[in-house]
Amino acid sequence: MVGTEFLQGQGLGNQLFCYVAARCIAEDLGYEFGTAGQEQLAVNIHSKKGMYFMDMDLGACIAGTGGSDAGKAEHRKENFQIYHEKEERLYLNTCVHDMLHGCYVAGADEDIYRIGDNTLLYGNLQAERYFARHREEIKEWLRVKEEYDSYEYTRDNLCIINIRGGEYTDNRPLFLRRKYWLDAMKNMRAVREDMEFMVVTDDVAAARRILPEAEAYHFDLAGDYVTLKNARYLILSNSTFAFFPAFTSETVQMVIAPKYWARHNVSDGYWASGQNIYEGFLYQDRNGKLFDAETCRQELLSYRQSGKMEGKGVPYGKKSVALRQKQDRALYWRDKIRLRLVRVLKGNGKRQR
Repeated sequence: MVGTEFLQGQGLGNQLFCYVAARCIAEDLGYEFGTAGQEQLAVNIHSKKGMYFMDMDLGACIAGTGGSDAGKAEHRKENFQIYHEKEERLYLNTCVHDMLHGCYVAGADEDIYRIGDNTLLYGNLQAERYFARHREEIKEWLRVKEEYDSYEYTRDNLCIINIRGGEYTDNRPLFLRRKYWLDAMKNMRAVREDMEFMVVTDDVAAARRILPEAEAYHFDLAGDYVTLKNARYLILSNSTFAFFPAFTSETVQMVIAPKYWARHNVSDGYWASGQNIYEGFLYQDRNGKLFDAETCRQELLSYRQSGKMEGKGVPYGKKSVALRQKQDRALYWRDKIRLRLVRVLKGNGKRQR
C-alpha cells in the first residue's frame, strides 16, 4: 500500500495535491491506496465541515498516532515507512523567510517511483509529473456532488479572478501586486473586448484593497471551488486552492497564472517552485507578457544550467536578516500607502461621474 496523510491545518489545495499525487503514484506502482488523518480533510480556517461537497474515495483508513480514526482503521501508521519528497532550497536575500529557511525550488522527485510497499508520502507533491496522465480519472475522483455544483457565473464574457489573501497579504514576495492583476485583465480583454471580471477570494477586504475595479465575493468552500471550476476564463494567484478546479474544468478556455509562481514578485528566473509549471496554463511575467508551459520549462532549464543557483545553499547571518526585516517593513508601508491612494482616486472618480 502507498498513501499519504492529511495534516491538521493544511489547506484544501495542498491536501488535494497530496491525495491526487499519492493515489496516482500508488496506481502507477501497482499498490493499494490509503490515507491517514482522514478526519482532517477540508478542515481548516476556511471550513470546519470537512469534505461535504465531494464523495472522495480516501482508500484504506490508516490510523495516525493517537488519532480519532483508530477505531475504523484497517492499518496503523507505525507499520508504514515514511518517504519525504526530496527538497531543494535556495537561500536568497529577497525576504526573511528565504534567508533563514530557503526558497523551495524543487521539481519532481524521480526517486519517488522507487519506494516500496507500505509507504506514506509526504511533501509538496505538486509536480504534474505525478498525475498528468491520470487527468480523466482525477475528474471522477474530485467530482462535485450535483447539489453543490453551479454554473451561475459561467458566462462567455466573464473572467473569474482568484485572489489569495489571508497570511499572504503581509508577505511581499507572495502577495501579488496590483500590476499583475491589471496586466492579466488587459490580456483577457485582448481575447474579448467585452470581458467582465469578478473576484473569488478567501479575503474580500484584501481583494477590494488591491483591485477595487472588480466585485469580490467569498462564498462557502464549495461555492468558491465550483465558481472557479466552471469558469470559462481564469486569472489565478500563486495559491494551490484554484489548481484542481482549473485542472478538472470542462468549461475553461484560458488560464493565466503568475510566472515564477510563489516568487513572481522577486525572481530573476528561478521558480518557487518548478513543480508549478502546468501544461495548458499561460504564465504572465512582471511586464504582462504571457508564456506557455513549455517555454517556461525551457527557460528554467537554461537558468539551472547557467550556474546562477550555485553557492546559495547556506542561511544568512543575523545582521543581514535584521536589515532585511527593516527594508521589508518600509516596503510594506510604501505599498500600503500606494494602494490607499489608488482607492481614494477611484472613489473621487466615481463621485465626479
